[in-house]
Amino acid sequence: MKLLRQFLIILIICVIGEVLNKVMHIPLPGSIIGMILLFICLLTGLIKIEMIDEVSKFLLDHLAFFFIPSGVGLLAYVGILKENFVSITVICVVTTFLVMIVTGLTVQMIKRRKAR
Repeated sequence: MKLLRQFLIILIICVIGEVLNKVMHIPLPGSIIGMILLFICLLTGLIKIEMIDEVSKFLLDHLAFFFIPSGVGLLAYVGILKENFVSITVICVVTTFLVMIVTGLTVQMIKRRKAR
């Protein structure tokens, strides 16, 4: 029952994000708006981490499962992917390195701040 209650909290916030997207025509996906709302609720203490910790761990442990639909959906665009294979590969490699660099710099910055 506890997992259901925790999942319901996350689901309600996600639905609120979707509704805000449709009503206010915000140029962000509703799921992103929901994540921002959840982040704000966690920062303000409106939602305590203990209220969603178990279901969050469960969802993170099974994160790969959520990529299956998008991976299968790519099969509909095999022709486009073949035409743009080199461009897509270059973009993936470059952005991967950018993410690694930014993450490394961020971690170093945080470590320096903590050392002070």
